[in-house]
Amino acid sequence: MTQHSILDGRAVAEKMIGEIRVDVAALKKEHWSPKLVSIKVGDNPSVDRYVRNQKRNADKAGIEFVERHYPSDISSDEVAAAIVHLNVDPTVTGIILQRPIPEHIPIKALQETIHPMKDVEGMHPKSIGNIVYGELELGPCTAMASIELLKSTGLKLEGLEATVIGHSEIVGKPIAFLLMAEGATVTVCHHMTREVAIHSRRADAVFVAVGKAGLLTGNMIKPGAVVIDIGINVVEGKDGKAKLVGDCDYESCMETAGWITPVPGGVGPVTVAILMRNTVIAAHRLQKQYTKQFQSSTVV
Repeated sequence: MTQHSILDGRAVAEKMIGEIRVDVAALKKEHWSPKLVSIKVGDNPSVDRYVRNQKRNADKAGIEFVERHYPSDISSDEVAAAIVHLNVDPTVTGIILQRPIPEHIPIKALQETIHPMKDVEGMHPKSIGNIVYGELELGPCTAMASIELLKSTGLKLEGLEATVIGHSEIVGKPIAFLLMAEGATVTVCHHMTREVAIHSRRADAVFVAVGKAGLLTGNMIKPGAVVIDIGINVVEGKDGKAKLVGDCDYESCMETAGWITPVPGGVGPVTVAILMRNTVIAAHRLQKQYTKQFQSSTVV
């Protein structure tokens, strides 16, 4: 049996929030207070839990957190108008659009409406495109959280062999680009990959983000590998109650992996911490932008 370590996302997130709190305090001394606005459309208990968690962490970091809740029958144009208003509000430094939203509202169009400088989720096409050019500061939160957890192992990323299972635009693909920016060699598997296990068994690190419980098993990874489980699935436990699990068969993977993230308590907490860090980064950028504009307007 391989000696394994559980990658405690809560501990990593707590450390990050502590560092963010110091940065926020410094910004406030300069009379620049980070403010994150959450936009929720419709009613969804899962989203409510996410929002409460975001607010709790914002409070810990000293970031002002404002909730905007719109009815499910609101039009796409009305939500877009609300976002445009937030874009031009100088007191707002970050905007997050909570998912899921009602089907009649095109999520991609709304994400494009958020100004890239306030896109703290890192979902704007420009934000994702910047990763390709090695601009890694403000990327998609879940993807960046996954890399943060990999870095917490202390492994050298240069030359690391990594396999990403799942190629979504907001998780799988950004993870691949972030890894390549760090010098890793990356294989991306998806639903048309013939033998996923061939690729995952040779990897030093395996990221799985598909949304299928038990997809990755212990015999699909090499001994000592890092397993970052990004999947979130609700299954029926042995006691008949609903249970939250990832995409890994946790017990069998734990026997083989050197490091593994639990679900819950792995990628999730770090994702929220990245959101807070992105909000502070956005605040710094806006501070520089407004300072530059002010200085230009005062030049005679």
